[in-house]
Amino acid sequence: MTAKKNLVKIMLMSIATAACVTFGACSGEDDPVAPAREARPAETPSAIPGAGAKTVLIYLAGGNDLAGVLKQNLKDCKEGSRRLRDNERLIVFARFRNEGESWVARLKNGEVTDSVSLKDLGICSSDGENRACDPGVMEGVMSYAFSKYPAESGNCGIVFGSHGSGWLQKKEVQPAGSRAICVDYGDNNMSDYNARWINIPTLAGILRNQPHLKFIMTDCCNMMCLENLYELRTTCDYLIGSPAEIPGKGAPYDQIVPDMFKDGDFCKAIIDKYETSVKGTLPLVAVKTSEMENVAQATRTALATVKEKIGNGYADMTGTIHYFHLDETKGHFDADYNVFYDAGDFMRTYAPTDVYQQWRQALDKAVVERRMTIKWTTYLDWNVKYSDFKVTEEKFHGVSMYVPQDPSKGYYSQFNEDIKFFEWFNAAGLSVLY
Repeated sequence: MTAKKNLVKIMLMSIATAACVTFGACSGEDDPVAPAREARPAETPSAIPGAGAKTVLIYLAGGNDLAGVLKQNLKDCKEGSRRLRDNERLIVFARFRNEGESWVARLKNGEVTDSVSLKDLGICSSDGENRACDPGVMEGVMSYAFSKYPAESGNCGIVFGSHGSGWLQKKEVQPAGSRAICVDYGDNNMSDYNARWINIPTLAGILRNQPHLKFIMTDCCNMMCLENLYELRTTCDYLIGSPAEIPGKGAPYDQIVPDMFKDGDFCKAIIDKYETSVKGTLPLVAVKTSEMENVAQATRTALATVKEKIGNGYADMTGTIHYFHLDETKGHFDADYNVFYDAGDFMRTYAPTDVYQQWRQALDKAVVERRMTIKWTTYLDWNVKYSDFKVTEEKFHGVSMYVPQDPSKGYYSQFNEDIKFFEWFNAAGLSVLY
């Protein structure tokens, strides 16, 4: 969802503080309506259901300025649930800042059913604020949802609705230092200092303890980057989302909820409806995770040749598609404030043609759905912040990648170190670019 200025402020202050873990995303609307529910003790998990049982968890992390947007998403999810069959279970986790206890429930026939609070489940965050980004809360909610509503193997999915900032991260134990997905301010202090996130490597560890997922959809900004895709490759079969900022209203849940339970080409169905709802103003992709090892190997091979062209310096990224601009104070393009570069646009610029083509073949096997747009929704002035590149069929590949840059500029000293926390760093051989 389109980022407001306060999100960029959080990101910049987080980096400054630290230098001294799909999925809503970047808007700040509000809606006072909360869903009616009845808290009740957790029920004993039911027996494994019959063939064809499917479970999807919608994780609405609204401990931030997205509470109003996510409440509307909840209403839309309820509407979408009217078209589900009995063996298709739509579960929602709802955390809305300053709205009382967080809860988990099933949405069935347009109603909230079997609602239970985190308190009743004995789930709480380490600081007692029930932050949706807390690993204990997240793992507790997932374990409850997939044990109470077990599905046939390979028929589970998760949708994350919240803010997102791609792979960017810092230590989660530090205030305002963690980022990636599901930012939560707690209920007592809406200051940048009180913000917490969950980093993608931590999220991946939690997901590995859950049933293997058919898909993860990240309705959050900037999440479709090779770093995240590789980190989450063993947790699900498909990842769906955008490399860029997500429009404020997020996905059309009333339309796509039934598609989440479909067999066959469900990724295409979801992306087609999402694309239509935003009138083609958002790049969207779906990635087959089993191909990510091949993408990493192809990247390692390509980067060795890229280094020969770059030499001892750093790649000049001017003219390369970038999916987010970190700094709002610059009135002109400044490469020091860009992180999420189109991976293929970089490769086609620096790798030999035959090497790029081999890399592109590996990527195309992974990216099973791709929707291009020449511009996407952002709160920044496109003609100023994104004036250095044009989006074309040749340049657009739909997934981003961090390219190490001169550590003496901008925030790259921190970024060059943070990227090393990801499995992608070694698998793709990024060290050759340092």
